[in-house]
Amino acid sequence: MGVAVIGASMTKFGQRDAWIQELLAQAGEECLDDAGVTPTDVEHLYVSNMASGEFEGQTGVMNALAHDLGVLPAYSERVDQTSSSGGAGIYEAWQSIASGASEMTLLVGGEKMTHKTTGEATDIIASITHPAEYKHGVTLPSFAGMTARHYLERFEAPRESLARVAVKNHKNGVDNPNAQFQKEITVEQALDSPIIADPLRLYDFCPITDGSAAMMFTTEERAKEITDEYAVVSGIGGATDTHVVHERDDPTVMGGVVESSKQAYEMAGLGPEDLDVAELHDMFTILEFLQLEGIGVADQGTAWELAMDGTTAKDGNLPINTSGGLKSKGHPLGASGVAQGVEIYEQLVGEAGPRQVDAETALACNVGGFGNCVITTIMEAAE
Repeated sequence: MGVAVIGASMTKFGQRDAWIQELLAQAGEECLDDAGVTPTDVEHLYVSNMASGEFEGQTGVMNALAHDLGVLPAYSERVDQTSSSGGAGIYEAWQSIASGASEMTLLVGGEKMTHKTTGEATDIIASITHPAEYKHGVTLPSFAGMTARHYLERFEAPRESLARVAVKNHKNGVDNPNAQFQKEITVEQALDSPIIADPLRLYDFCPITDGSAAMMFTTEERAKEITDEYAVVSGIGGATDTHVVHERDDPTVMGGVVESSKQAYEMAGLGPEDLDVAELHDMFTILEFLQLEGIGVADQGTAWELAMDGTTAKDGNLPINTSGGLKSKGHPLGASGVAQGVEIYEQLVGEAGPRQVDAETALACNVGGFGNCVITTIMEAAE
């Protein structure tokens, strides 16, 4: 059964006074309004959230949200797939419609993080790693630093190429009213910022963020009855890579990205050459390169060239992270993958405002951990 997206919303990302239930409810209510759907129309509700228990001591967020939105007696479920919880939520929502189990499914993703110190938040996020790595103090930033060093040396890529990813995504974020950071930076600022995990510096990392995002899914047949402006989920795939990162044959290859994008392309009957815009999981700048190569847009070791020649800029041949990406938009763990879906939906229905590019086909790639689990989604504008 064909699956369509008929509405989407995103709260302001950043440091918010609101707690997780308020953030989820805000995005959910706005999505219902955007889709023109009443709460009683919703049959399934999925809540993408990684760690409300660890961050807030709050569990049962899906039951509470169902009550707050008035969607009872809809089936509700919390989806946790670490930092790819949002993408996993898209997968769950797609399955619920495609299988015929639901005709109207609401997905809401959110996280509340900024009330914790950087150390506390980093420790919660580091629980993603394998215990054998965690006990040695290995965190995701350290994985990123080691991988970036290896990539730059192995493929003779200039350090400036990573800085240009940060500069590009900050520039895109200026045009996103919901982005956490709405300011441009220069290559010099990026290169001169404090070292976090050599060779990566402050501007190579995404921030700690509060926020929520939502999407409404239904059948293509129902979508046509409701609106003329909708997008179709034409391909989706999910894959898992080794939990222990050092067991991978090549640390510069994200196997989960390769496999999930292959599945999505095959389902959609498309290839990398058909993409008009994409949202990638740039938790660290180096991940934009690895995902560009994983989804087949660039050969291994060459994605840095796309950052240098402007291919991935908003006015380039393949705009990447028009939303500002995690780097500028922010990274509220459970919301990020949903927010990626919101961005490509808005691009496809022409609602991206000053970020708008000419797009008929779009891709979103949401990564859990350091490529431990990945969901890739392809959406197309309705014909």
